[in-house]
Amino acid sequence: MKILKELTHHRAKILLVFAFLAMTFFLAYLINHLFFPDKSGETVHIFVEKGEGLGAIAVKLKKAGVIRSSLLLRLHAWTRGGEGVILPGHYLFERGMGYKEVLDLLASGPNYQVRITIPEGLTLKQTAERFASALGFSAEDFLAECHSHRHTTPYLGDRAVSLEGFLFPKTYDFPPDVTPGEVVEVLLRQFEREVTDLDWDRAKELGLSPYEVVIVASMIEKEAMLDHERPLVSAVIYNRLRLGMPLQIDATVQYALPQWKPRLTYRDLQVDSPYNTYIHKGLPPGPICNPGKASLVAALNPAQVDYLYYVAKGDGGHFFTSDYQEFLEAKRKYQP
Repeated sequence: MKILKELTHHRAKILLVFAFLAMTFFLAYLINHLFFPDKSGETVHIFVEKGEGLGAIAVKLKKAGVIRSSLLLRLHAWTRGGEGVILPGHYLFERGMGYKEVLDLLASGPNYQVRITIPEGLTLKQTAERFASALGFSAEDFLAECHSHRHTTPYLGDRAVSLEGFLFPKTYDFPPDVTPGEVVEVLLRQFEREVTDLDWDRAKELGLSPYEVVIVASMIEKEAMLDHERPLVSAVIYNRLRLGMPLQIDATVQYALPQWKPRLTYRDLQVDSPYNTYIHKGLPPGPICNPGKASLVAALNPAQVDYLYYVAKGDGGHFFTSDYQEFLEAKRKYQP
């Protein structure tokens, strides 16, 4: 009987040990599951409404899989002294974030941005379409802002009818609820920052206003693919202007046409437009695209050469010459 009692007592101890271990493992799993979830690498976009408290935000975060427990998030915030001020806006979280990370992110404010790259040489219309596609507003509203004269810069002058040429090409980050007017302001201010170190006194020496320099830069941007050729194209433009020759820039004709064409025809070169530099001497009335800084630099610093002609060689480069017969020979060679 005594032996039986000892066995029963021993068995009870073993069961208690197993129960304790099981409870310990369960608690460890629960703590790890709730407090240290594995990050999935997936991002989640959460919009916080104005006046929305941490309780409602926590429910959104749990539903989206960012956290495992909305209650634990609120308790964690309480141990830190309360939820603090949470700014409304768009936030980007990662599924499986820790509670401290979530609260830190909420405390720092909205962080969700849409990244948009505007390459050199896009027209105003193309730029509007790119922003409209990424940010959800209409291209028409963006273009209306660009023609409204509500946004300006000292480089525009009095003759500009739009902001063509002044929406600086770059990669930008915007909140998804940004307005067309706010985007325009950011691009205009970026233009000012990018060109502030250029020697704009050169414009007067070249006989142009800053606005006209941007017109020249826009033509260089569309005509030259290689950086080392930009000052050469610039020189051709200024040499022709000085001699009273029509510029005959194909890109200005393309700008005047309803849509871009792989190759211009003789009929295209007769299109009735002030932008057609085959039939109108001097500069076109405005820029034909938004140039990058390299083209703006070239427009202020043309090469010291006497070139009057150039022919595209088909490899991105051009053949330059001051001799008309050489020009014709190059055309036959490179553009049969």
